[in-house]
Amino acid sequence: MAQIKKTKGVIGILTGGGDVPGLNPAIRAITIRAIREGYKVIGIKRGWAGLVELSRDKDADNHDHYETLTELTVNRIGRTGGTFLHTSRTRPSHIPRINLPDFLQDKYREDVNDLTPEVLKNLDFLGIDYIIPVGGDDTLSYGVRLHKEGARVICVPKTMDNDVPGTDYCIGFSTCITRTISMTHALRTTAGSHERFLVIEVFGRYAGFTALMPTMAGAANRCVIPEHKFDIDRLCELLARDRSTNPSHYAVVLVSEGASYEGMEMVFENKEKDMFGHMKLGGIGDIVSNQLKECSPRYNNGRQINVINQRLSYLVRCGDPDAIDSIVPMAFGNLALDLILEKRSGRMVCLRKGQYDDVPVDIVTSTKKVVDVDKYYNTERLRPKYKSFNQKPLFIMTSD
Repeated sequence: MAQIKKTKGVIGILTGGGDVPGLNPAIRAITIRAIREGYKVIGIKRGWAGLVELSRDKDADNHDHYETLTELTVNRIGRTGGTFLHTSRTRPSHIPRINLPDFLQDKYREDVNDLTPEVLKNLDFLGIDYIIPVGGDDTLSYGVRLHKEGARVICVPKTMDNDVPGTDYCIGFSTCITRTISMTHALRTTAGSHERFLVIEVFGRYAGFTALMPTMAGAANRCVIPEHKFDIDRLCELLARDRSTNPSHYAVVLVSEGASYEGMEMVFENKEKDMFGHMKLGGIGDIVSNQLKECSPRYNNGRQINVINQRLSYLVRCGDPDAIDSIVPMAFGNLALDLILEKRSGRMVCLRKGQYDDVPVDIVTSTKKVVDVDKYYNTERLRPKYKSFNQKPLFIMTSD
């Protein structure tokens, strides 16, 4: 009689929030290590939405909500960008009635509904012993909720803003700043040809790391970040000075999407909110560009300076991962499996001061990670500051 190989358990993986390069390498690393350690791996589709929308009816077609992963499946996608499991900004504890699956319409009748009981039942239905969400602070905050409800959760931090607390590094950040530096340098040729200001809007809702780090690397003369309300006239004065001392007569500023100057608030594309209460940011670069053009004669002998305005947006989150976003996801995936083999949960894998580690998941919701303005941002010169690189982490200003 043939022996049936028994699995050690079932691991679920999902990716939530915005896509970044490095998600597929993380899925690949988790899956391959898990299978070789004797686990079955289930990929949940479209983030937390997959665990909200699947039906526990044994005859239901759930192929849009989850799939069993194999080495063959993940090896084909492990070197690519995006997430082949797809993603969403679903928050199971705050599901609008209009977004309820048809089979739950009669059960939940509030305008906004907490479907956590359904998620827990669906985890049990799939036989998932450990769930590994890969995401930013929004996605992982619901992982904290499931941990408190008794589910075995191991979180993997991902976000190009690099603002998940408890880790110096989040998947996607290196590719984001690498692309920002490269594209800023490419745009210099046009800015120099026309002797203009170059205003580039980059990601960064609450944290300015994606503007600060490229500026420190020499991609821009100045940067403005969400953590400090800047003076638009002061920015114009500095850029005009930078332009006048540049042989090619141009100057560059990186503008975080969440930045604002004195007398204004964050700029949003529209008023529509996602399930985490966030409106989509975008447009501060347009406003800064217009204001710089308007006030430039005061700092250029009465002559107006024209502006090139570019929003990088999805260009920094699409495509293949760079070297760091290929290596770190592999390490994070293996760290997650180490925890499972040690029968530990309620942890988030992380990088702290150059070393891989893990921390309690509730750090995600217990604090905010933003730029330490006093230590790393010169509010008078609107650019990074630092005293020494000695004993600093790889990305200098991103340590807790």
